[in-house]
Amino acid sequence: MYHLRLIQGFFIVLCISSGYFIFSNNPPFSPVAGIVAGLLVGLAAVIFEYFFKQYSLGQSIGGITGLVAGLLIGNLIMSVFENEFTSNYSAILSFPFNFISGYLGLVLGTRAGEWIDLTSVQKFFGSEVSGYKKILDTSAIIDGRIADVCETGFLEGTFIVPQFVLKELQHIADSPDMMKKARGRRGMDVLHRMQKMADVDVNIVDNDFPKIREVDLKIIALARVMNAKIITNDINLSKIAELQGIEVLNINELCNALKPVALPGELMNVFVLKEGKEYNQGVAYLDDGTMIVVEDAKRCIGRNVGVSVTSVLQTTAGRMIFARVKDESASQSVASASYSPFGKGGPGDVKGAI
Repeated sequence: MYHLRLIQGFFIVLCISSGYFIFSNNPPFSPVAGIVAGLLVGLAAVIFEYFFKQYSLGQSIGGITGLVAGLLIGNLIMSVFENEFTSNYSAILSFPFNFISGYLGLVLGTRAGEWIDLTSVQKFFGSEVSGYKKILDTSAIIDGRIADVCETGFLEGTFIVPQFVLKELQHIADSPDMMKKARGRRGMDVLHRMQKMADVDVNIVDNDFPKIREVDLKIIALARVMNAKIITNDINLSKIAELQGIEVLNINELCNALKPVALPGELMNVFVLKEGKEYNQGVAYLDDGTMIVVEDAKRCIGRNVGVSVTSVLQTTAGRMIFARVKDESASQSVASASYSPFGKGGPGDVKGAI
């Protein structure tokens, strides 16, 4: 951001100097007028650059083309009716008419620029298409799995990290809460790790939207401007972006899609960890974290047991497997071998021993 402001300031000074020397060499004009003209030209160029920075390259091309076409059409129409008015009226009417036609051309061209596909132009000239740009949000950076996916080669190309996301990440890293501080520092380490990868290009961009306060909405606005995808773990951000027609890559959905498929009737050996919510249920977990609800396995808690898959439920949170103990005899044998506070005998044996 500092370097950009420095370049803009240098450009304005250059315009002022050029205006001064140009007007000084023309006696009818004053050097002061040259300074003012150079300042206006420099400021207009900076404002023009800021305006088109909010839009994609296709929209910028469409806007400029529409502006030129609107001015040409406006002048053409005015030339047809020029003989109908006196020179004074013609000069008065030409300015607002050209302004309106140029404005309409700019607006319509910018909207039409959304449909310009620059990848086809790249293919025509034989240049390689690197694919869509991908914007990383704070949740995906802190999660860290995006770096593992990039290392395997499944994702490559350009990853965009906005300055406002870095500020949010730094704010988390500077938090007095130790847990938040650890998460923020982990996010910084993930970015450093991705920057060292050969097939990954991490770009830090200065694009900001001062009128938008929420970071999620800024990410959506930036994705629309840059025609980019969003990589996130935030379900709410995913839903809002998809409603606005922006493609989202959710790391959690990717991990769920890559989990092994369990079919009804499939046999597996699991460790029953705890009691389930329903009567006589046990809960086990696979290595990838998938939860297995085992019927009639309450007495098998703390043991390995063979189970048979009965059904699989896919939810937004992930996959849940329902199973039952493979055979009742195994369940009963496990139950009879479970620990009893009275030893091998029952309460009667203890009573007799007393």
